[in-house]
Amino acid sequence: MLRKRDTQNRIRVVWIFFLLIALAIIVRLFILQVIQHDYYALFALNTHEISKKLYPSRGAIYFQDSRTSEKYPAAVNREYYLIYASPREMLPRAVASTTQRLVELLGVKDPQEQTELLAKLENHASGYVPLAKKVDKDVADAVRAADITGVYITPRLYRYYPEERLGANILGFVGSNEQGNLLGRYGLEGYWENKLAGHGGFLEGEQGALGSWITLGQRTIKEPENGPELVLTIDRTLEYKACERLRQGLEDYKAKSGVLVMMDPKTGAIRAMCSLPDFDPNNYSHVDDLNVYNNTSIFTPYEPGSVFKPITMAAGLDLGLISPTTMYTDPCERIINGFHLRNAERKCYGQQSMTQVLEKSINTGVVWVQEKMGNEQFKHYVSKFGFGVRTGITLNTEVSGDINSLSKKGQIFGANGSFGQGLTVTPLQLATAYSAIANDGRLPKPYIVEQVQYENGKKERTTPQTTEQVISPRAAKLLSGMLVSVVENHYHAAKIPHYYVAGKTGTAQIPERGSYSLNRTNHTFAGFAPAANPRLVVVVKYEEPERRWAEQTALPVFRDVMKFALDYYGVPGDH
Repeated sequence: MLRKRDTQNRIRVVWIFFLLIALAIIVRLFILQVIQHDYYALFALNTHEISKKLYPSRGAIYFQDSRTSEKYPAAVNREYYLIYASPREMLPRAVASTTQRLVELLGVKDPQEQTELLAKLENHASGYVPLAKKVDKDVADAVRAADITGVYITPRLYRYYPEERLGANILGFVGSNEQGNLLGRYGLEGYWENKLAGHGGFLEGEQGALGSWITLGQRTIKEPENGPELVLTIDRTLEYKACERLRQGLEDYKAKSGVLVMMDPKTGAIRAMCSLPDFDPNNYSHVDDLNVYNNTSIFTPYEPGSVFKPITMAAGLDLGLISPTTMYTDPCERIINGFHLRNAERKCYGQQSMTQVLEKSINTGVVWVQEKMGNEQFKHYVSKFGFGVRTGITLNTEVSGDINSLSKKGQIFGANGSFGQGLTVTPLQLATAYSAIANDGRLPKPYIVEQVQYENGKKERTTPQTTEQVISPRAAKLLSGMLVSVVENHYHAAKIPHYYVAGKTGTAQIPERGSYSLNRTNHTFAGFAPAANPRLVVVVKYEEPERRWAEQTALPVFRDVMKFALDYYGVPGDH
């Protein structure tokens, strides 16, 4: 009887226990579903509601072989790795050893960077601190194999430049802004940022616990739009040869900077564009001077000096004021508005033809031509040749140069401008102006992007344009002949076997503190070949080389680059 009562008591205790559990569950459910319903409904969205941005792929950029149209990647997307840590998962006593291990794996040699790495890992409250960005696969694999607690690796797409420094100032680079978003800067990457970056999409809807879509019809999708590809006019081989020869000269002449522009005068297509010193866009932050990011051919205007004299002659020929054989007697010195104008080294030449004025680079001779037309006419022609305005090339940071001095009262301003003083130009503007002379007087519009190709197959091809007829074809031919005489009779080092070369040097004093330096100069050579049917215009400029004259610096680089390019294209000789 006692055993039966004990059994009943046990059953009653168990029944009461389960009843209490049931009541507790009911109360908990009431709290969750009624009292705290709104809170947990919002919390559930983190699990079931998905709304994520779909990132587009950045458009690639290509060099080409301009003879065959074969493409070569210049800027593409490449998978690298981001290494980050969750310090809260690390034991405090393990931070020092973890830091040392990461220093070895990541190759952190700078003591300051090692200290910063330790400080990041000591932030035990943080669940995420980036340790290394844009890490190569072999390094990422080594970190993964080390299996360090709290250290994680995730793949990320970054911009990659296979040719490293080649064309760096044309391309620019892609870096992170303050928000950590990737953004194109300088060059093509900066100018074309809005197109190259593409447009993001999005995906919205509800997912179940296993990730499947609950209501297919209520899902909203907008696909990302990838950036288009850019195919450049830049010829990979010519770019490499031209820039390496320019770099050799930069070192030999100990110049501060060097620029080279190679252009097809008939179309305006840029075949090579070099700006030194340069940088590796894969490691754009590893520079000592941020100015290396600037493309000097479009960003740094300068007083060109005597290389500008053919522009003055072009105006005089077009107006019919002179001919190549028009004679002039050099007075040795001119005093205009109280200013003394002399020839280089104070030379005096006596009676000379206009062709000889260019051959011997006689300052007073071009002043004489400029006076015949007056300041207004002279400024008109300088503007027609494209100076004082941007060319409109699709690269970031182009400037217009400055010809405002030609608008000032006083004959001295036009006189100085006639031989390239008191006004500033860019190397690209010079190349474009000489292209007009080579192109029967028609000024081409320079361009560097030959084709834009979209993901849907649409292609936009650049159509070569000429902005205007700057001078008559006759004046252009006469001036071309005069520039051939300059090379044939004076600049023998610029001659190329089997070709007539047309060109002119400029050794320009650099203005400083309201005067001109006696020992600091910029050197330029601008020219084209073959003179009878020009295929290429090349402008070479060095800043403050340790040589006296441009024929010792810019001229030999011009000759070597032009000769290579003519051979490369197989251009028939005209000599």
